[in-house]
Amino acid sequence: MGKPAEINHVASHLELDHSRPGFPVLDLVHLSRQTFGDHALETEILTLFDSQAAHFSARLAEPRHPGDAGSRADLAHTLKGSSRAVGAFAVGAAAEAYEDALRAGDPDGAEFCAKLMAEIESARAAIAALFERA
Repeated sequence: MGKPAEINHVASHLELDHSRPGFPVLDLVHLSRQTFGDHALETEILTLFDSQAAHFSARLAEPRHPGDAGSRADLAHTLKGSSRAVGAFAVGAAAEAYEDALRAGDPDGAEFCAKLMAEIESARAAIAALFERA
């Protein structure tokens, strides 16, 4: 593996989600606080999150089956925590909504799942763009 990319923290909220003005896809200031400003660690954490998000997105895209709401809720719960840790708060909110719907008895939470998958893709695109600029 080559030299880690350095993340630019010029703006307080880089990678704005233009569909929701002012709402960041990735809050890099939050991530910097979590890593005490260690840019190599930020890069490593975003790389791990991107990999996890890709894996979870693929699992969420699989056909739903009766009785799998619990495992899907657990998946959403895990993603909720990891996304909030890296500053992908929209992913965290969507994961929480999906988890809550499933735990409340919605058998598949299809609309919440679709929203979560869209937020995952937005975060992954922001991470890719961030690494391209570095």
